[in-house]
Amino acid sequence: MTHISANNGMRLVRSAMSTPLLTREREQQLARAWRDQDDEAALHELITAYGRLVAGMAVKFRNYGLPIADLIQEGNVGLMQAASRFEPERDIRFSTYASWWVRSAMQDYILRNWSIVRTGTTSSQKSLFFNLRRLRARIEGRTGGLLDDVGRQAIADELKVSKRDVDGMSSRLAASDQSLNAPIGEDGDLSWQDFLVDDRPSPEASTIASKDGETRANWVKGALAALPKREARIIRARLLQDDTLTLEALGEELGVSKERVRQLEKRALGKLREQFRTSFSNPEELMS
Repeated sequence: MTHISANNGMRLVRSAMSTPLLTREREQQLARAWRDQDDEAALHELITAYGRLVAGMAVKFRNYGLPIADLIQEGNVGLMQAASRFEPERDIRFSTYASWWVRSAMQDYILRNWSIVRTGTTSSQKSLFFNLRRLRARIEGRTGGLLDDVGRQAIADELKVSKRDVDGMSSRLAASDQSLNAPIGEDGDLSWQDFLVDDRPSPEASTIASKDGETRANWVKGALAALPKREARIIRARLLQDDTLTLEALGEELGVSKERVRQLEKRALGKLREQFRTSFSNPEELMS
């Protein structure tokens, strides 16, 4: 979406505020004409008349650092959604119904563009994002000092979030985004990304681990092949598959008791350990 200058944004606000309001009967007439007859002229008149609703709300959200013109554009999208969903038969003014859609559209736009780090992904975080500054200003104005732990807890209680969420959002609102490529120091030879630690295994370590895994898998496969078919089935079902089977389920499958399955499993594990012990120096790694 193309950004429009601040002067153009205020011009849009003044233009919207000068548009006359509709009577209840007229807005009902226009809403029915749009819904029942797809009358675009009726839609245009309805949207234009309530442009002041969008402009007024955009001014309220101007302190989030985004162009008012962009907020108005997003609010108009919400206004269009309201017009497409409005039911004239309900005993409610269109302006009241549309306010929710306009506010929601603007808030979603602010959350998408306020920071490159996504903010307010849940309804509680969204409420915290848009109410924290107002509540903090109210508490600090009443106490005459900066927001303390008691004040943060009061905000958490009012918004029904944890104090930890309040602390985290306070830090997010106080911070600003910074590029990892931004130079550090006067010379600018280094950037922030040069100080990031990569905790991932090295390519050599990853290759060795992959080869070791393949080797262990082949060892286990060979050892299972030496077991009787029923014992091999028990080991696979109990230890080597994600959806492991219970002793009872295996007993029903094999036609034996649950206790007999337990005995066969124990015997099979003993055989596997013995095979690994005679073949490899550290077989316990395979059985862990």
